[in-house]
Amino acid sequence: MINIKVNGITELKQLKQLDGLSIDFAGFDFNEQSPRYLGGKIPGKELRGADFDIRKVGVFTDAGYDDIMKIKDEYGIDVVQLLGNETPDLCEQLSGEMEVIKAFSIIDSKVSIEELINDYDEVCDYYLFAAGRPTDWKRLTKSRIEKPFFLGGNIGPDDIKKLKAFTHPDFFGVDINEQFEKSVGIKDMVSILQFKQGLKK
Repeated sequence: MINIKVNGITELKQLKQLDGLSIDFAGFDFNEQSPRYLGGKIPGKELRGADFDIRKVGVFTDAGYDDIMKIKDEYGIDVVQLLGNETPDLCEQLSGEMEVIKAFSIIDSKVSIEELINDYDEVCDYYLFAAGRPTDWKRLTKSRIEKPFFLGGNIGPDDIKKLKAFTHPDFFGVDINEQFEKSVGIKDMVSILQFKQGLKK
């Protein structure tokens, strides 16, 4: 079973809809430069009090420990996803408070996957590997990862066949975002449902 994380949620109504579709993770962008920045769109109290099964992921780029913890407390975040150059020390600090997803770009990287993740092995719960389009995850298939990981990087509805063909013992889930939007920050639920059903077939 492939887990699905839908990133860039900006409406509580859409979070409820994703929960209704039994989507596993919902990502909320706390990067102020992002067009999907959550600030001012969903009050922290409402998100914190939302009684859903879906897991709430706070997405950050090079934020400090105190800033991340403030958001965790205000919005009731279950998991933190780190997109920048965060250190293993920061990941270790955060891992004492919540689960940690560390993201790595594998676009044109001359560094092996093992080298990318080596320093983070003991301090993260998941990895996320972002490729470009067209998506190419071939270099992951023979890599020793030994931790559940997401595939990401502009995954779209036309990637179902490729995702189903991808094999790795630690492949855990997919991270989807703008390819499933009607407009910036507003997801197409029909497209997401079809994607989920397509992965099951």
